[in-house]
Amino acid sequence: MIDGSPVLSVRNLHVTIPTPTAPFVAVEGVDLEVKAGETLGIVGESGSGKSVSALAVMRLLPPPIMVEADDLRLGDLDLSGLTEHRMADVRGARIGMIFQEPMTALNPVLTVGRQLTETFLRHRGGRRSAARDRAVHLLERVGIPQAADRLRAYPHQLSGGLRQRVMIAMALMCGPDLIIADEPTTALDVTVQAQILDLLAGLQTEHGMAMIFVSHDIGVVARIAHTVQVMHAGRTVEAGSVHDLLARPSHPYTRALLSAIPRPGMRWGRDPLGAVTWTDDGAEAPS
Repeated sequence: MIDGSPVLSVRNLHVTIPTPTAPFVAVEGVDLEVKAGETLGIVGESGSGKSVSALAVMRLLPPPIMVEADDLRLGDLDLSGLTEHRMADVRGARIGMIFQEPMTALNPVLTVGRQLTETFLRHRGGRRSAARDRAVHLLERVGIPQAADRLRAYPHQLSGGLRQRVMIAMALMCGPDLIIADEPTTALDVTVQAQILDLLAGLQTEHGMAMIFVSHDIGVVARIAHTVQVMHAGRTVEAGSVHDLLARPSHPYTRALLSAIPRPGMRWGRDPLGAVTWTDDGAEAPS
């Protein structure tokens, strides 16, 4: 059920990265809004600014990178005005993040159980036994067999698919209002990818949380998102409901992304994929 009020509201987001020659504007004038029970898909090629936008919302971009926004709000909480200490209280508790590569996001020298329970104790407090019970429940909920035994495992002892499921469980440990999933299926094979997408959709329905799903694959975004925002060169070039955007894409870049999706029955050498090319006036167009 999608609620009418936005869980996250971002207006006129700018991210500027200093360089030896001149400041580089990685994100320029981006607006984001996502409601409870809704998934916003952000899609674009590598370097389009989609992951930088997600990290800016989490305030995980290190100085001297500059993040500015007219409004950066989680519910009634102004994120831009928080100290780093208060923002650390928000991360994990009210916003959970699922990173693209769990092997670098998980601590390699701590067990899965330690990492899950410490997240819960840091934000919710209480007894360690309650945190452990919560961890076992969520590992079971995300489809990890023998969940109680997996608490003693280290990340390197798990497959890529299981590590990603651990990351999802960790993001859910404190029952956040918003989940940000930054290309969570990119490194997985198609079978596991489909399982993770179904899992995320089911968990969202169960918990009623808002979700931002970042991906370079518009086909994956179309499967899970309610609304879609297409980014290119740090700007939003098109946004709308997933149905309208797929049925009637208005921007040449969006049409190029759609033309690059493989279709059943295509043959090597006879049915080339579409690509983004440049016309004489500098606009992208599907080839």
